Amino acid sequence: MIQTDVVIVGGGMAGQTLAAALGGAGLEVVLVDREQPVETRALAYDGRTSAIAFGAMRALDGIGLWPRLADKAEPILEIRVSDRDSPLFLHYDHAALGNDPLGFIVENTEIRRALGDHLAALPIVKILAPASVVRLERGRGRATATLNDGRTVGAKLAVAADGRHSPMRRAAGINVAEWSYPQTGLVCTIAHEKPHRGVAHERFLPAGPLAVLPMRGDRSSIVWTERADLAPAMLDLDDASFARAIENRFGPHLGAMTLEGARWSYPLAFTLADRYVLPRLALLGDAARAIHPIAGQGFNLGLRDAAVLAEVVMDAARLGLDPGDVSVLERYERWRRFDGLALAATTDLLNRLFSTAFPPVQMVRDLGLAVVNEIPRLKRFFMRDAMGTAGDLPRLVRGEKL
Repeated sequence: MIQTDVVIVGGGMAGQTLAAALGGAGLEVVLVDREQPVETRALAYDGRTSAIAFGAMRALDGIGLWPRLADKAEPILEIRVSDRDSPLFLHYDHAALGNDPLGFIVENTEIRRALGDHLAALPIVKILAPASVVRLERGRGRATATLNDGRTVGAKLAVAADGRHSPMRRAAGINVAEWSYPQTGLVCTIAHEKPHRGVAHERFLPAGPLAVLPMRGDRSSIVWTERADLAPAMLDLDDASFARAIENRFGPHLGAMTLEGARWSYPLAFTLADRYVLPRLALLGDAARAIHPIAGQGFNLGLRDAAVLAEVVMDAARLGLDPGDVSVLERYERWRRFDGLALAATTDLLNRLFSTAFPPVQMVRDLGLAVVNEIPRLKRFFMRDAMGTAGDLPRLVRGEKL
């Protein structure tokens, strides 16, 4: 048996971030992932980018990861939200709050590589991959994970970071509310003839939002939400026709577009667990909830989960308490459940609201964008929320050490 303080099941970005936070603070961690690390760091594995809110950047900096990413991140200086061809819009400018950017756009491949390099430099973090957990037993004093190769890992706390379909969550008997959206996310990178000037665009169209997110150089990441029944035909277009389809939907703001690299597609769905913790078990990231990408907050949610759970676990360890005791873990659940529930409900509502062509609804939502845009105090509130600097923040997100 391998003995450790915390065993994390799932080597995605949220799980690795938690491992980096706990390992950097002095706890022994075993990370179990079913995939080979070298494969998950290849561009062909994940073509997406992540919008890292300013608060999330502070958390990554606090665990020592941001220096590995800073020169690969493009600052978001402005956000422009528009609805089809309406002249009304919502515009955020970072200058309204000071000099800090609203956030950053970083390729997921770069995040995975930086996490892998960072964890390799932490000797008290052990990675077992490829491997999977076939059984988790949660006793009074310890959780024991049995792996598919016969090895066992004993820990005070087990963390399920194994994604939206989480086998760990299912085996623990935690129920979820879930449904699939009749939409598919199409993801690619484009080069364009005009500079993006650090502006992130979200344009609402009948099938769903089209996000154009600034990357290093005259490039942008495209997250195109299309009807699930039409997405295969879009993917079958040649590169030039696919780029023209994006231009037609986005407009002339960036000039002519050229597709760079491959295209990816992802089915869109909603998942919300009815609880985040059990004795010796905590859910993290998409295992706790998976939301529509309409606000680009998926990784930020998982990162805030990691920051809060790391703080709760470290506080318990420093006080000599058992970090796997449910009374300790309930602090994590109370702290994260409202944020997760609120954002999950908001993104679901926004997607449904902006995907309808019913004229009275369109008029109300366009007026809503315009009202927020014209009230500085209200707009600054929403900007701070988008930056991840509002609410009850964990130490890492406040820019403090764990």
